[in-house]
Formats: sequence, C-alpha cells, structure tokens
Amino acid sequence: MITKEQVVQAQNEWAKGVIEIGSIKDNSACKKCASDFLDDLYYFELGTVLFKPTMASLQQFRNTKEMALSYFIGGDNSICNEDEGYARKAWTDIKFENHNIILEGTRAIAMGNYYFQANNSNIIKVEFTFGYQLVNNQLKIDLHHSSQPYNAVS
Repeated sequence: MITKEQVVQAQNEWAKGVIEIGSIKDNSACKKCASDFLDDLYYFELGTVLFKPTMASLQQFRNTKEMALSYFIGGDNSICNEDEGYARKAWTDIKFENHNIILEGTRAIAMGNYYFQANNSNIIKVEFTFGYQLVNNQLKIDLHHSSQPYNAVS
C-alpha cells in the first residue's frame, strides 16, 4: 500500500529532477537528463499517462514520452511548436503544498499547489493533480495535470 510519505518523497524527487534539468547547459546532456527523469518518474514505458502541463494551450494534452520531453526541454527540435522548455527555466526552488492525498492500495492521487521560483524572481503558483501507481516499490506518475490559477478579470 502507498503511504503519504511515499507521495511526498515522489514530489520531492520530481522537484529535484526539474531543477536538475534546468541546471544543465549542454543540450545533449540536458536531453538525456530529462529523458532519464521521465523514465524514472513517469509511467510512459508501462502504459497510458494523462499529461496536461501548465504552459500548453495549442497541444495541451501530451500522451507520449516524446511530447512530454518536448515540453520539459523545448528547443529547435520540439515536437510541439509552443514548447519553450519549462524545466529549462533554471528553477532554483519548487515546493509542493498538498491540499489532499487519496491513498488506495497501489494507487494514489494528490492535489494542491506547487510553487516555482527562479533565482530572486517572483514565486509562481501552479495548481496540480498528480496520480501515482506503485511499480516495483517506486511511484510512477500516470496522471499529471497542472494549470495556473483562475484569474478573474474585473
């Protein structure tokens, strides 16, 4: 059975991985790091992943590892033209704040906010829902939905 502590650990690994991707300047090394990140933390190699990243509007749903990689690292060879490389923004801090976590045997779903900061810039608040499956005693993300909070225009 998945524990809350495992979910929090998986979130911390995700944050650490995104920060690591952004710290790598060499394009091929960055791509390898991001590919390994997706292999380690996501369910792509085993089955369906529902992936809707924050900064995607034209192709907001990414159902393959290659499309997720495009989102995280961007660049000239991006599969999705709108991808600028979300993980390459040189984030220095990412913190998860869980609103709640549902634990059901080998499945967990967490929802809340996470906060991104690059250097001394303003903190960006993003809403998330992540789903996890337990595979060989490791959590793999099979649901990743994130979006910016609703902003009412007066």
